[in-house]
Amino acid sequence: MPQQNRRRRFCLVLVKPTHYCDEGYPIQWLRSAIPSNSLACVYGIARQCAEEKVLGEDVDIDIHPFDETNTRIRPERLARLIEAADGGMVMLIGVQSNQVPRALDIARPLRRRGIQVGIGGFHMSGVIAMIDGEDAALKEAQAMGVSVFAGEAEGRLHEVLRDAWAGTLKPLYNFMNDLPAIEGAPVPILSAVRVKRTAGAVTSFDAGRGCPYQCSFCTIINVQGRKSRRRSPDDIEKIVRENLAQGLRRFFITDDNFARNKDWEIILDRLIRLREVEGLQFSIIIQVDTLCHRLPNFIDKCRRAGVRRVFIGLENINPANLAAAKKKQNKITEYRKMLLAWKQAGIVVYAGYILGFPGDTVESILHDVEIIKRELPIDLLEFFYLTPLPGSEDHQKLFRARVPMDADLNRYDLYHITADHPRMSREEWAYAYKMAWKTYYTMEHMETVLRRAVATRASGGNTAFLLTWFKGCIDIENVHPLEGGFVRLKFRRDRRPTLPIEPVWTFYPRYWLETLVKNYRWGKLYLQLRRIYLGIKKDPRRYEYTDLALTPVDDETETLELFKGDAAHAYVDQERRLERARKGEGSGNDAKAPMIAAE
Repeated sequence: MPQQNRRRRFCLVLVKPTHYCDEGYPIQWLRSAIPSNSLACVYGIARQCAEEKVLGEDVDIDIHPFDETNTRIRPERLARLIEAADGGMVMLIGVQSNQVPRALDIARPLRRRGIQVGIGGFHMSGVIAMIDGEDAALKEAQAMGVSVFAGEAEGRLHEVLRDAWAGTLKPLYNFMNDLPAIEGAPVPILSAVRVKRTAGAVTSFDAGRGCPYQCSFCTIINVQGRKSRRRSPDDIEKIVRENLAQGLRRFFITDDNFARNKDWEIILDRLIRLREVEGLQFSIIIQVDTLCHRLPNFIDKCRRAGVRRVFIGLENINPANLAAAKKKQNKITEYRKMLLAWKQAGIVVYAGYILGFPGDTVESILHDVEIIKRELPIDLLEFFYLTPLPGSEDHQKLFRARVPMDADLNRYDLYHITADHPRMSREEWAYAYKMAWKTYYTMEHMETVLRRAVATRASGGNTAFLLTWFKGCIDIENVHPLEGGFVRLKFRRDRRPTLPIEPVWTFYPRYWLETLVKNYRWGKLYLQLRRIYLGIKKDPRRYEYTDLALTPVDDETETLELFKGDAAHAYVDQERRLERARKGEGSGNDAKAPMIAAE
């Protein structure tokens, strides 16, 4: 074949980095828990670039996606992939703040070999949006010749690829002021081979981006914007069908709040038709806000569309704390109505809860956890430290005020303390966090959760598995459940460069013994909960079970402890004034309440 007809090859390696555990090893599993939507999105966009021959008719683009939470990353092997082609680059995808140190450790040896590297994700986009890029990690990346990408890749990736092919990558691609429409954009997709490295072969996609709320601890509103952008119902159907064709039947819709998607009903109706008319089988996990139950038919259509689990950002039960975080959309008077509506639909409920708001103390935190156990029908409660994540308003304020924050980005994972608290020492705060988990996940309360699941005809077996997962991750693996997985992997030479590599004769015996002991403890915990569940399942009166949390909502502001305390009393009084004003029953002063609340 003549030389001028030789096809050339560009090798694109996509890596979603993990981050380091407290011992300095990448948090990595034989099967990880959460699929990376960022990786799926960029892979879908790159696939379209390859199909459209954006580098020329004679240039093929080979794409290799890797999620480090379930795949060991060896920079020298990535380099050899690219060196064997006619050109290429490594893109570090969806890098969160806690993943930046690991991402830069992957980039460093690649740059020493002359490999082109780019980095994007929430951290780089967030610090550019909120503190004008005045960030040590961003500057370190650029100093070693890593190209920084801020914003979203739809409609922009072809430019980066062309620059990489020409060897002229820019130090910065900043698209933060030009967020793209995503209707009709390439759909998020990963091959089944990659997805099956996650537990249960769960894949993910985003139906929409952006959030109108103003929570001060949130980075999404500053990275993805406050204006809703969404994929079309046709896009969603295409995503589901493409994955079903690969044999993938479990989906995580990663929208921060699917209930605020203006097309939620059209999307759910499409999914219902796929399930009820065409007989396709799949299940879904979604995230919603605490007011979703007010949308007519929303929860029922979620059930029919295959939603089996829902994550809700409860965040706190103290109205003063919610107001301090600008999360005024969370109304404690609606919590029980909303949670009971999900329970009556037989859907497993996760709730996120933040510890460390200005009014919190050790005593108040543990007191509130006990209230939640008694009065709110939540299945799985996951705790987080209030963390000034780069890209959030909280971080911006502390940064501008020069308030000390932890310099190690690896700790910005929501389960390490990174700034001081006004009322608790760091030791007290850490104790409150540890005890919150222990207080909620007692055997006694987990049995209660299982009884509620069976009584509401949710999947008791799945609930037992998830309770095992959450308690085991904290008690056995010492990682947050969102970063958990099956069978922890550790590789001696992958330890963080700031720590020494352990000798062979100490590392391997300790690792194998640790693995055996952990697996024994996992098995024992699961069998305990499974035994409890089977006992409940055999109870002929299992569907008659009820307790305070499952009691239908009535006027309970004077009886439930949820509504005691000065802040709760003040909040309930305000809500009553607002309700009277809405009905035209308020006095002249009461009528001003909506304006005051709006301000």
